[in-house]
Amino acid sequence: MFSSVKPYENQKYWALKKDCLKRKVLFEDPTFPANDESLYYSGTQRQDVQWRRPKDICENPRLFVDGISSHDLHQGQVGNCWFVAACSALASRDSLWQKVIPNWKEQEWNPDDPASYTGMFHFHFWRFGEWVDVVIDDRLPTIYNQLIYCHSNVKNEFWCALIEKAYAKLIGCYEALDGGNTADALVDFTGGITEPIDLTIEDYANDETLRNQLFERVLKVHSRGGLISASIKAMTESDMETRLDCGLVKGHAYAITDVRKIRLGHGLMAYFKSEKLDMIRLRNPWGEKEWNGPWSDTSEEWQKVSKSEREKLGVTVKDDGEFWMTFEDLCRYFTDLIKCLVINTSYLSIHKTWEEAKIKGEWKYHENPLKNRTGGCINHKETFFQNPQYAFNVKKPGDEVLVCLQQKTRRTTRRQGKAENLAIGFDIYKVESNRKYRMHTIQEKAAGSIYINSRSVFLRTEQKEGRYIIIPTTFEPGQTCEFLLRIFTDVRASCQELLLDQPRHWWWNRIFGYPQVVSQIHIIKAEGLRDSPSEETNSYVIIKCEGETVQSDVHKGNSTPEYDVKGIFYRKKPEQPIIVQIWNHKFFLDQFLGQVALKGDPDDLQTSHALHLQDRGSGNSNDLPGTISLQVYSSSNLSHI
Repeated sequence: MFSSVKPYENQKYWALKKDCLKRKVLFEDPTFPANDESLYYSGTQRQDVQWRRPKDICENPRLFVDGISSHDLHQGQVGNCWFVAACSALASRDSLWQKVIPNWKEQEWNPDDPASYTGMFHFHFWRFGEWVDVVIDDRLPTIYNQLIYCHSNVKNEFWCALIEKAYAKLIGCYEALDGGNTADALVDFTGGITEPIDLTIEDYANDETLRNQLFERVLKVHSRGGLISASIKAMTESDMETRLDCGLVKGHAYAITDVRKIRLGHGLMAYFKSEKLDMIRLRNPWGEKEWNGPWSDTSEEWQKVSKSEREKLGVTVKDDGEFWMTFEDLCRYFTDLIKCLVINTSYLSIHKTWEEAKIKGEWKYHENPLKNRTGGCINHKETFFQNPQYAFNVKKPGDEVLVCLQQKTRRTTRRQGKAENLAIGFDIYKVESNRKYRMHTIQEKAAGSIYINSRSVFLRTEQKEGRYIIIPTTFEPGQTCEFLLRIFTDVRASCQELLLDQPRHWWWNRIFGYPQVVSQIHIIKAEGLRDSPSEETNSYVIIKCEGETVQSDVHKGNSTPEYDVKGIFYRKKPEQPIIVQIWNHKFFLDQFLGQVALKGDPDDLQTSHALHLQDRGSGNSNDLPGTISLQVYSSSNLSHI
């Protein structure tokens, strides 16, 4: 997986380490120096900060002391509870943290060989579609020999302080860690996608059915290696970090470190009871100030659970920041839940395997409307179709589709501080089965995301078989930014960008001609198809135009099928009709049920038609039973549909 990891700022860990060993010096990182530039991007500075190496802060420094745990972390003097919460969740997953902290045994201090220590560490983060290797030195900011920022509750353990420094380097400086987004850190630790859930919109606290469904999804994410966090929205700045009577803190990110169905009762009787409670374990990054409601550390509710069950759950009676609560209470007191899905794309897994389409694109301005790619959202109808467009296929009768759109940070220098995100989103349209060129008019909208000024936007949607176009946009037109589009489907979606507005002009067009008319045919339904007394009608429709065909799937046992299939055709010989045929699927030989011939004249103002089926070449216009309902749109402007 990490064979393609790219060195951040072209700093190659092994080469730099070899050079330090050769010169017998401790590494000093020139790209993230031990000075105010690495601490701040604004004018707020402290004069008493000293950068110290771990050996100058304590005796016997270690990367890990007694392994890694979500209990190790404590938030420092910056508002980065979001990052510490993400680290707490990461620490609970061996398979994940060992990817972020590569070859950790090699990086650990070796008391038996002090000469091998170079004061250098490196960490892997997923950024904008690729893993990067961030190298740092071990000089950490302190005041009175105490770490200012994230630290462990064991003074000589430094993994959390070092990973925080590497992440600060990645996003610019330590101050840029203030007030970030947990979802971003979870993605950077895993390469997954985050699904935010607003617990207040659907009223999960009072709707037991919805709440149970959500718990099962949360349990599945946790059991399959995903990371989860929760928070209580602060509506005003004065609300930030306000502690409620129940002990929870507003505007504060909590890591969810366990999800369980807990069996109630004692002894053998507990196993014969079906009563179980949906429970969540959370951790406050402060390492203190816990929930004091039902199922808190000292609450009497724990008497309902056997001692062995409590020991298995690791219930402790101390103010360490970690606590249990029911999922119902979580939905009642918390406002937001973030699930980070670690998407499984391995064919060797026993769990569901997804196919991922990953495309990098850009909202890029151009004065020529046909080349401009900054059209804004659908509110700006005159420019909306100037945005990038991507076609993908759903190849099953019905499939779950996951879409994540991520914008690239626009910060280019450390002094710019935290870059403001653009408001971004996307719409998905169901289009013709054979579309190869860009869409220019509104078609059937299949789904759409919200528009929000976050780094990424996520959508989970169910879609029918067919071809779709996704249009990622900024909310306002004219805004420029790079973006990453990720689409996950059960079957490979064959995703590609649509670059052309119409067919290319080639030299052979002089000989064979160039399209003069574009026609879109939408077959809606058929009625009164011929039924055999002993057999059901299993019909399908075929649209034929100048050697190109579009075919629907088979509609079994239905004499009034709703086909809902579209085709688009660029016609060199518009005088030739478009033929629409209906066939009955049979085991040995399909049966012809009738056809209609369409002119597709651009001057025809009537678009909707209900036509009687005709025989082939019989000269009779209404000699077969059944009618077909369809719509025809034609234009001599090939960039019109």
